[in-house]
This record gives sequence, C-alpha cells and structure tokens, in this order.
Amino acid sequence: MLSASPALIAVVGPVEPPLLAAWVRHYQRLGIERFLIAFHFPEHVPVQQQHELQAISRELGIAPIRTSLGPWHEHTNTLLRDALRHQAGTGWHLLADTDEFQQYPVPLNEVIAQAEDSGRRVVGGLMLDRIAASGRLTDWRPHGELDTAYPFGGHLTHRLLHGDPRKIVLARHDVTVSSGNHRAPGLRPDADRICAVHHFKWRSGVLDDLRRRVQHFSTGTWQEQTPAVRDEASRLLSHVDQHGGVINTSDQRFAFRRVSLGRLPYNWSGEARSIFTTWRPHVWNQPGFETMEAPTHSSSRKD
Repeated sequence: MLSASPALIAVVGPVEPPLLAAWVRHYQRLGIERFLIAFHFPEHVPVQQQHELQAISRELGIAPIRTSLGPWHEHTNTLLRDALRHQAGTGWHLLADTDEFQQYPVPLNEVIAQAEDSGRRVVGGLMLDRIAASGRLTDWRPHGELDTAYPFGGHLTHRLLHGDPRKIVLARHDVTVSSGNHRAPGLRPDADRICAVHHFKWRSGVLDDLRRRVQHFSTGTWQEQTPAVRDEASRLLSHVDQHGGVINTSDQRFAFRRVSLGRLPYNWSGEARSIFTTWRPHVWNQPGFETMEAPTHSSSRKD
C-alpha cells in the first residue's frame, strides 16, 4: 500500500495572490502537506505581478520548484506538471489547478484507502462551475468568502462550452494523466465516488484571458493540439455577448443553484455519476484534426 498522504501538483498561472492563498489554505484543511508547484507566466504578465505571486507563495511556506516564462502552448502545462510529478516521487498525487477547489464526501486519507482497497489507481472528479448570483464576472474581494462571492454552482463547462468536465483528481505516481487532467488512458475512476471540483474560473479578467487565448491559438503564436480549447473560449465569449456581458443563470441547462464548499450538493453522487458516465467529447471534422472518440464507461468494471 502506498502512502495515504498525497503530494499536491499544480502549474500556477497569473492568478490573484489572495486566490492562491485561499487555494493553499483549502488544501491544507484537506490534509495536504506537500505542495509542488511551478509558475508559468506568458509575455503579457507584468513583472510586478510575477513577483507578488512568488512572494505570497513563499509566505505560505511553498517554494516554487520552477518559474517558466513565454508562450502558453497547449502542451506547456502537461510538460511542467509531469516534471513536478517526477520530482514528487512515489505515492499518490493530487492534481488541481489554482481555480479548482476539490470537495470530498469523506476525509482524503479515506478516499485514497477506498481506492487502494478496490484496486483502483485513480480517483475522479467532476467540475462544478461557480459563478456570482448576478451572472457577472466579478472581482473577488480577499476579505470575503468564495462561497459568498460565487454562490451558484452548475454545469457550464460541458453544457455550454462542450468541454470535458471530468477530472482525474488523484492518481498514483505511475499513472499517465492526459492534458488538462481530464483522463488517465486505460483507467476508469469509480463512477460512484466522484468528488466535486468547485471551479472558480468565472471571475473578473477571464474574458480578456479567453480573447487572448483565441487570438494566440488562431494565429499560431500559441501552439494547440486540437481546436477544442479555442472553441470553448469562443463559446463563452459568444454567450456573454448575447446576454449583456453576463452568464445566463436562468438557463435550466446549466442547473445553477446555491452550493457551498462546506457541504456536497444534494444528490451529488447520482448527479455526478450520470454526467461522468454519459459525457462524450465533441467530434472534430476539421482537416488536420483527428476525431476524438469517447471512452466507454462501466460501473461494473475496475481498472
């Protein structure tokens, strides 16, 4: 049996320093003691902001393993993440972006013990997109709670953006994880034990980030593997343009409702299982891109 205390692995971009601090505290409360992070800053990020993030990281007791500068190619995160995983060594690795706050039904050591007892090498999560009650992409004030600023949770990523809402949240050191931590090829998480990944992406400044992403991927300044990321960004930008600069919280497809980091949403297990086992990737028919086929899921099979 491997150690039940996972190392947290993350590639950190130009987020707000208070969000980074809240993220670290969240995972410390879950029992994380080892944080292996790498910063990556594209060309547009001011040097002062870079220094502020590095400083807050050290104040939190986390010395970044590496700081990377330059274009944010689609493969950049994967290369940095895998280098961090290699340095982390044997055991379980917790994988989380800095806008992702994982929520489990039982303590983390029990989650890992359940996976080990069932012979599984990964644990899965499902994105729960968090937004302001108004639907506006607002600033988060560091003196307030994320739950208060972004009280609604729903399924924006896959029902509007056609993005993959599935996540590999925990993986053994010897498991290969795909780009974006969405899949572990050849392995299936237990669909009856899917954690909630509260996704606090939809904040002030994200629209500029998405426009920059579309521009750089479209021109080839940033390299992409498929048009999926660019297409997801375009869908969100189109949606807010059509709704006066806000996310339409009344659209029933998204199932927005009040949620909290303190308690799993009502009937989360059934809701997450349904989405996790039925979601299928968008099929691309553009020249130069291969069709992406969805894996077949079965709750009766293990890894």
